[in-house]
Amino acid sequence: MPIKAIARRLGVSRNAVRRALAKDSPPRYQRPAKGSAVDSFEPAIRELLREYPTMPATVIAQRVGWERSITVLKDRVRELRPVYLPPDPASRTTYVAGDRVQCDLWFPPVDIPLGFGQVGRPPVLVMAAGYSRMLFATMIPSRQAPDLIAGHWLLLSEHLGAVPRELVWDNESAVGSWRAGKPKLTEDFDAFRGVLGCGVHQCRPGDPEAKGIVERGNGYLETSFLPGRTFTSPADFNLQLSAWLPVANTRIVRRIGCAPVTRWEADKAAMLTLPPVPPALGWRHQVRLPRDHYVRVDGNDYSVDPATVGRKVQVVADLATVTVSCAGRVVAAHERCWARHQSITDPAHHTGALALAAQARKSTRGPEPDLVEERNLSVYDTAFGITGEEVA
Repeated sequence: MPIKAIARRLGVSRNAVRRALAKDSPPRYQRPAKGSAVDSFEPAIRELLREYPTMPATVIAQRVGWERSITVLKDRVRELRPVYLPPDPASRTTYVAGDRVQCDLWFPPVDIPLGFGQVGRPPVLVMAAGYSRMLFATMIPSRQAPDLIAGHWLLLSEHLGAVPRELVWDNESAVGSWRAGKPKLTEDFDAFRGVLGCGVHQCRPGDPEAKGIVERGNGYLETSFLPGRTFTSPADFNLQLSAWLPVANTRIVRRIGCAPVTRWEADKAAMLTLPPVPPALGWRHQVRLPRDHYVRVDGNDYSVDPATVGRKVQVVADLATVTVSCAGRVVAAHERCWARHQSITDPAHHTGALALAAQARKSTRGPEPDLVEERNLSVYDTAFGITGEEVA
């Protein structure tokens, strides 16, 4: 349609039609920007940020005399601050298959029945593979070194089936700590690391990002595993957790763009093999059995066959059982008690102790009195030459 015809139909001038056709979009009314009330304060704000880049926006408002809404000032400070604050980017770590597994203790915010009317919140040992993001976890009785090392071996031998080239830990007291600017492993964990043949990387204090994979795993457990669940015992907790983890490891992880199980075979193949001889695990000590025939493990007392009173016995406790042996013979076997300050008694040990005590009382009666010969006194009269009349 000619411009003249368009102008006639719309009732506008031909120049108006030409200006409209020359534009890329329909014409619209635009109001000129008036600016912001904070524009006049911007030079003072910049001066403060130049000297104090981290000064809070509320303090800046006081210094420059700002009396309007603090939201407008905060928006402007948020735009200006990066110009004066040095950037602090976080580097993205790239993991090689079989290289690292991050470890941490997670304390679930839920009360677990421990028996004997007690409830508690035992720690959960969590492992997260760096390359595949596979998640492994199990609840252990305590965070002490014997239980922590036993939990490591349980996950490595029965769940991972291999040993990563390096374990990543923070400053857990049973693992190690930083001293004089250098990491130092505990004696027990260093011996365990030597049996596995792997290294241990201890994160610097105050550096939670160094093991962010397992930290996010802890959060995922808390938000996706715990809600809607109830537990009757630590064994029930581990049973439900072991059934849930295979499902959790099929989720898509945004960072790697796939499910952890997709990468797990390559991750496991690059790891070290398990040692041919398992390490010495759990609580181990030797003691001479006292008269009350009980041994103590992690704050609880366990009965032992009273026939071994006074002899040396070897006590071994893992995550599930407590075993006592004497001269290579098992003299007590109990299920590990997760409660505290309890005495666990085997009825057979109690009955045997009563029988031995009764037998001991019989054997401690005094000896029969010695028989003394009684002589006739007339023998002495004859010896001294005294007759019967003289005596009378």
